[in-house]
Amino acid sequence: MPLIHITDPADPRLTDYTGLTDVALRRKVEPERGLYMAESSNVITRAVAAGHRPRSFLMAERWLAGIAPVIATACGAEDGGPDVPVYIAEEPVLREITGFHLHRGALAAMHRPELPSVADVLAGARGGQGARRVAVLEDIVDHTNVGAIFRSAAGLGVDAVLVTPSCADPLYRRSVRVSMGTVFQVPWTRLPAWPAGVETLREAGFTVAALALSDDSVDLDTFAADLAARGAGGRAAMVLGAEGDGLARATVEAADVVVRIPMAGEVDSLNVAAASAVAFWATRAG
Repeated sequence: MPLIHITDPADPRLTDYTGLTDVALRRKVEPERGLYMAESSNVITRAVAAGHRPRSFLMAERWLAGIAPVIATACGAEDGGPDVPVYIAEEPVLREITGFHLHRGALAAMHRPELPSVADVLAGARGGQGARRVAVLEDIVDHTNVGAIFRSAAGLGVDAVLVTPSCADPLYRRSVRVSMGTVFQVPWTRLPAWPAGVETLREAGFTVAALALSDDSVDLDTFAADLAARGAGGRAAMVLGAEGDGLARATVEAADVVVRIPMAGEVDSLNVAAASAVAFWATRAG
């Protein structure tokens, strides 16, 4: 592997890594340049295992031995070859480059894969048997929440995640880190239009369930029991709304059913990431 020792934080070869604390810049740059950041040895390992190709690696030398097998795998890939650079720098230099203390082992600038179609994601889940449980993230803007939802989806057996056009990027560095790399494990893609996508899901055989508060809502236990009674034929798309405002009125009106989580203590709702975990657990496959 080609090791390149860096002493100058302004080295032009490190353009991918500079200014990572500037959220607005990353939102603009990452999609245009077709890259995302994988942070930590575990996340990089999962990204490479999912077939994602690195542009380069950046780390302190003390982390090299632990991640060397992953780098070797990535550099041995047909498209990557031995030309993927591995940048090595001292901790103070790394801090100047990235804007934060890199304490999770390493960073990798990864080529952003082309997103599959909604139809392909739904059909290809569960080893090609097709998705039965899908999460839809409507305009969730907090990257931490997006990452946490993906982690719950992976851990609780949700087959796929669909994100609306205005939802935060699941491949943003913080989302990937919070998800512990499960954004590479759960099939996902971005819906081209919303709430028009409700009809797409309905045509694919899904009951579209809006998690919201309304006078005609059913409680989660009732919804889960009905879903379980339908067995393999019970296909549900659970729609989770943005922080604060929740789901748009048009989404609630377009859904087949409105589902609420029973609450106590005069609390009316949970954080969206917590609510997702509760809903995923309640509707988990037997």
